[in-house]
Amino acid sequence: MTEEKYLKYDKQDTVGVLTINTPPLNIVGYEFFQELGTYQEMIEKDKSVRALVINAVGDHFSAGIDLKYLKGASSKYVLDNILFLQRLYGRWQEWAIPVIAAVHGMCIGSAVELIAGCDLRVAADNAKFSLPEVNFGLSPDMGGTTRITKLVGPAQAKRLIMLCEEVDAVEALRIGLVEYVVPAEKLTEKALKLARRMASSPPAAVGFAKKGINLAMDSSVAAGLLFEQAQSTYCCGTSDQKEAISAFLEKRKPKFD
Repeated sequence: MTEEKYLKYDKQDTVGVLTINTPPLNIVGYEFFQELGTYQEMIEKDKSVRALVINAVGDHFSAGIDLKYLKGASSKYVLDNILFLQRLYGRWQEWAIPVIAAVHGMCIGSAVELIAGCDLRVAADNAKFSLPEVNFGLSPDMGGTTRITKLVGPAQAKRLIMLCEEVDAVEALRIGLVEYVVPAEKLTEKALKLARRMASSPPAAVGFAKKGINLAMDSSVAAGLLFEQAQSTYCCGTSDQKEAISAFLEKRKPKFD
């Protein structure tokens, strides 16, 4: 277990819960990123984890990056560290397990890039989202212009990134930045419910579904269909598939290894 300075980690059966823990604003910086990488390594090694929820304590999910940290960054520093930083928020997509962000209060800049790298986003009705990097002489560089464009489309991405417009939870849902909006008091319950639902499904099927969808976003139809052929060849006849079908026919809960 890593030292819990900026993050906390808990596991509820097969669902991991990673919590940003630097209230009141949950501002992030280099030490946070280092600790996040350490937790990612730990979670990757735990094969009993079948879904992950990312949330935060306090009144806000995260107000983004510490401007004092940002002010001290040089071009050389960025060159030396940008691949590590970009991979942090993209690493969730390398995993076969689903990763769900549960967002409340302010979600600003780097925090929006973090949730854009997740598989699903649940927003509390008090959540507000913004990407103010352009106002500080930058453009989002941890997946913002890439992943957010894929989520909401180029026009809405330009609105969020070039105009630095803030959107509330309802508007975030309308444009596709989040998938669910719930009352603030129901946020954790909803995120955990989604995580448990996917964690209870056949692990290989969930993993192949995630990878197939990701592949479809970045490749040709032919490549996507070839992946479907490969995953179907693998999945058919596995113990997970047999157990899933048997449990359905026998009207019982399945048990997967």
